[in-house]
Amino acid sequence: MDALALLRLQIEWGADEALDDSPVDRLRPAAPPPPAVRPAPSPTPAATPLPSTARAGAAERAVAAAACASTLDALRAAIAGFDGCALRDTATKPVLPTGDPDSGLLLIGDPPGAEEDRSGMPFAGPDGELLDRMLASIGLQRAQLLAAPLIPWRPPGGRPPSPGEIALCLPFLHRLIVLTAPSRLVLLGTLATRTLLPGQRRRPGSGWTKLALPALPAAVPTLLLPTPAALASSPGLRRDAWTELRRLRRALDGSVTDT
Repeated sequence: MDALALLRLQIEWGADEALDDSPVDRLRPAAPPPPAVRPAPSPTPAATPLPSTARAGAAERAVAAAACASTLDALRAAIAGFDGCALRDTATKPVLPTGDPDSGLLLIGDPPGAEEDRSGMPFAGPDGELLDRMLASIGLQRAQLLAAPLIPWRPPGGRPPSPGEIALCLPFLHRLIVLTAPSRLVLLGTLATRTLLPGQRRRPGSGWTKLALPALPAAVPTLLLPTPAALASSPGLRRDAWTELRRLRRALDGSVTDT
């Protein structure tokens, strides 16, 4: 019988698959695969110890840098040389405290704006001009006080600084207050007020309050004022600002207590 006739016969008998020459036990468990050969691990190089300043977090380095500053010039240098805040990388230059550190009067305002970022001076541009007029109304000039921003660097695009950015810069501001030991402090704006007087729900026009720091021998009498930018956009705030400015003038003259 030829192969074709044989194939036809198998189909007629119902064969539907081809068989091997020898039987296959399909119920036998499959043999396990051979074990994989793993390459020998390469030796791990010894880790190079990092310097202590790299191991420390940015917050700890900010505290240490501020604490090491024993003069205002040293504090300015510490701020300018601090690389732990990302705002430094996007700002044009740091905005450092300027004015008379021995005046006994310290003004702290909002984070730097575009004008401050370009000039490196606090209260620059139109806001600075308005502040100068505010001070002149009670017989003060910028040279008769010390001025500083809440943080030294302008956030990108003028956005508000994050709580983390403020906290990272706060040791420098606290050190500024301790080094200069002002007899009067003026906070301009709600952001500076919330940062330095946490928990105090106060607003401009509410009179004197106190700012206390552990390194200060006594709490500093503190006034709250609207920022020049807020006064420019909201003339209704000017009455409160004028009230506080007159309080400041009377206190500087010694005609009233800080209450």
